[in-house]
Amino acid sequence: MTTSGPSPVSAADRPAASAAAAPGGFDLDNGNFYRDLLGKAGDASGRTQSIAPADIPLIVWIEDVLQTAWFDALAPYHPTAVGVHSRIGRRPAGESATNRNKNIAALHAANQVVRALYPDRDAVMRQVLGMVGLNADDASVDPATAVGIGNITGRAVIEARVRDGMNFLGDEGRKYHGGQFGDYTGYRPVNTAYELADPSRWQPALGPHPRRLDGGHGDKGVFAVQQFLTPYLGQVTAHTFQDAREFKLTPPDHTDHTDHRAYQRSVDEILAASAGLTDEQKVKAEFFDNAYLGILQSTKHAALAHNADLDLDDWVHLLFASSVAKLDSLIAAWHHKRAYDAVRPFSAVRHVYGDRHVTAWGGPGKGTVEDLPADEWTGYLPVANHPDYPCGSTAVIAAEAQAARRFLGDDVLGWTHAVDAGSTMTEPGAVPAQALELHYATWTDFEQDCASSRVWAGLHFKETSERSLEFGTQFGDRAYDFVQRHIKGDVED
Repeated sequence: MTTSGPSPVSAADRPAASAAAAPGGFDLDNGNFYRDLLGKAGDASGRTQSIAPADIPLIVWIEDVLQTAWFDALAPYHPTAVGVHSRIGRRPAGESATNRNKNIAALHAANQVVRALYPDRDAVMRQVLGMVGLNADDASVDPATAVGIGNITGRAVIEARVRDGMNFLGDEGRKYHGGQFGDYTGYRPVNTAYELADPSRWQPALGPHPRRLDGGHGDKGVFAVQQFLTPYLGQVTAHTFQDAREFKLTPPDHTDHTDHRAYQRSVDEILAASAGLTDEQKVKAEFFDNAYLGILQSTKHAALAHNADLDLDDWVHLLFASSVAKLDSLIAAWHHKRAYDAVRPFSAVRHVYGDRHVTAWGGPGKGTVEDLPADEWTGYLPVANHPDYPCGSTAVIAAEAQAARRFLGDDVLGWTHAVDAGSTMTEPGAVPAQALELHYATWTDFEQDCASSRVWAGLHFKETSERSLEFGTQFGDRAYDFVQRHIKGDVED
């Protein structure tokens, strides 16, 4: 744990407020920039974010850039730690006698990342920095000051990541119609939205166009066809491996349409889950589908459960291990998503049952319907715009769960999430019928519910979710080992 005391920072680093309390009540000397500020400033609902809550690759990639910057910003103040993308000399031990320099460096590193990669949140960062007496426009790169260290490390991480294969600039591959995070690899689906030529392969979903030219929503007769989200993600630079092809994953034999029995069994498992939906399952389905909530908030809650044993460095190191686990698991999972290009449940249900009727959830407010036309069935949640296998959300949560277990030494999560009556997005005003709480004492409970929720929602097959848990866990171990090497300084220059 850190101790309080005078902090030998330069005048440029010291806010106008007193050493003990900055404007807004945050204590730079003893506070924790993430726990007390940034972790409370985010929008866990995702409703005000410019990136949709289901766009996991974009959210996880940006989070990883941000948390790598935090790790690198604190490294010069640690006795042994070495940054991932910068090598700033070790600062005198007296400069880390309190949290002041670390907080300042981390906040300025975050400011650099947000300004470059997520400008929609720039106003939030400016407000946060202003609250603690820092100048968001201070561009110092003096490595002897906390502001300079933050700016240097933030920019170094951005420079390392801006050409890592994620196509952040949107200028790779295409001569025409290029765009930020757009495909540059020429992916084309085997099936169209109108014809399932290969029942084992992914079919883009067809839905109403989300916005009219006049700014309204949902013109009747105007439709949009899904595009595979970041089909190149398997080629993005990972922290802990060079090539995603080294991680083997059993082919999705449960959705091989030439094995009629296995294929129908997978479909019937989906329909049974749909028919038996409870309010609690619906709530959990939405909870885990929102990456800003289920994926981004869970490690923070594990840290809060262990807060008495964690100092500021521990918080940052844990968050960094979590982000490495999430990004690397997602890169490997997306490699297989593209390689197997596996069918989603909505296509498989219609292939098996055609114009026959099934028993399943019939849509908002309809509950379970016993004679639902199979070609009208949809899952409880809108299907994501990428193939079924493996399940990205489940792999990511399994990875971060294992990273947290390794770092914290136990399985404790200790997260209780309150849900108001009628607050679901799919069935607002009706579900849940009464307020309820989701309580996760352990990571094991959490990851198991995540896997199950993807089946309840009709998004992934049961076998897909179960295999994704095992696949994702290995990246938590790899992330923990990677971060420990950097904490101990056991890395090549």
